[in-house]
Amino acid sequence: MKRFIFSVVASFVLGMTCYAEIPGFTNPILPYDYSDPDVIRVGETYLMTSSSFNNVPGLQILASRDLVHWEIVDAAIRYRLPGYEDGDEVSGNFVWAPAIREHDGRLWIYYGDPDRGIYCIRSKGQGEHVQSTKELHFPLEWEEPVLVMPAKGYIDPCPLWDEDGRVWLSHGVAGSRFGLKSVLMMAELTPDGLAVKTPSRIIFDGHEEHPTSEGTKLYKRNGYYYLMHPAGGVKTGWQVVQRSKHIYGPYELKVTLAQGKTAINGPHQGAWVDTPEGEHFFLHFQDIGTAGRIVHMQPVQWVDDWPIMGKDGEPVLKYKGSQVGSTKVQQNPSYSNFARRDEFDSTELALDWQWSGGRVEPRWFFCDAQGSKLRLYSTPREANEWMPNMLLKKIPAVAFTATARVRFMPNKNKKMLGAEQAGMIVTGREASFRLDVPVYDEWCLLKLEMDERQKGQFYVQREKGRWTKVGEPFQAVPGHWIGVQVGLFCTRDGRKFNDAGWLDVDWFEINLK
Repeated sequence: MKRFIFSVVASFVLGMTCYAEIPGFTNPILPYDYSDPDVIRVGETYLMTSSSFNNVPGLQILASRDLVHWEIVDAAIRYRLPGYEDGDEVSGNFVWAPAIREHDGRLWIYYGDPDRGIYCIRSKGQGEHVQSTKELHFPLEWEEPVLVMPAKGYIDPCPLWDEDGRVWLSHGVAGSRFGLKSVLMMAELTPDGLAVKTPSRIIFDGHEEHPTSEGTKLYKRNGYYYLMHPAGGVKTGWQVVQRSKHIYGPYELKVTLAQGKTAINGPHQGAWVDTPEGEHFFLHFQDIGTAGRIVHMQPVQWVDDWPIMGKDGEPVLKYKGSQVGSTKVQQNPSYSNFARRDEFDSTELALDWQWSGGRVEPRWFFCDAQGSKLRLYSTPREANEWMPNMLLKKIPAVAFTATARVRFMPNKNKKMLGAEQAGMIVTGREASFRLDVPVYDEWCLLKLEMDERQKGQFYVQREKGRWTKVGEPFQAVPGHWIGVQVGLFCTRDGRKFNDAGWLDVDWFEINLK
């Protein structure tokens, strides 16, 4: 059956015909957990990446023609998180708050690993005929990540290639590792952008008026250096813009976006982007708790070289759009982009699937394209019963159902009796909820029903049977810096054996209620 979502081998080309202008929309534009989003425009196409923490593939890249409709087209980290070693504690660690930029015919992504430092990963050169990157074909080839700035506690980086050839990097610090927070720093990098030329130094202290300043984005416009960042904390904070004629300051400061009288709390860190038609927008996230950090977009007007975001500095819920003669506002258009069915008829997993254990191992799965199914092999649980091979998806921030047709085939050796389990899982930081397959060697259906408050209920259905409720309703809980995730597992205890059972998955789908 035809596949409806991009896989690693899908092709997406920048420079194709796109929407001419930004349509009307209702926030959130992307109602899924894309924390700390950064966005750039390459020609007439917009690219987004976000924090992926311990999930692999990491640094998912989304593309859009109009800033409203988004598709996953690539992932810069495919198989293993840089610096990961067997036994590492992964939950909530590794890939924090990236910045994506275009330079010298490549895409560059800088991100902070709070325990290791600031990394850069860039796409391989594409040749002279695509030096502007307007004709890049996704998926791209990516070079190995480079640890540009080894340091514990350095996070939230953003590079800037200046007109004189110098390269700057702004960043924040994680108090949990650095022993100090609420300060922002600046360093100069070598001309290739891959090493430190001059050490970081503090250029802003937000302790008194703007505590928890973090999430830097660095721009240059009309001769000003702009340092955009949130302050005040994820759920209750505000957006700050600083500007200076000199990279190290001193900077003057304005609060440019705050919740005010609206229901949009935060609003937290994001990115400024312009359109080919000369419009300007600011994309940011809103932390809504269990469903994670969803993406909003605000119109921006520049007045006296200051950006005025939203409506007079408060977030807007709706935007009427810039299409001539059009006042139609679309309702949550991106729900349809991600809530869909996967038939597993490719030799690669679709990019909206992510493994939770910091890497992906070949012994975990087989994409059986000929049989149009996915096979997950049982993998021993690690310390604290952690299952590294959980295969998960982000959830939509509304009521939905997740359904899968599966067949569990545990290993039949007597030594393995009772060792293996498989099924559907809803996972968070402090609690996970499992629906084990109730029957062996037989196809059956597993279903999760979730309301808009992320209260869930499991069901099972044997072939040609009726749905049966399993267990009591449960309240899902968020993960470590992320929202709740839903997906599949196939696991076993620590018994030593030379083979594994498996879970076959015919299809998996998410539908909105």
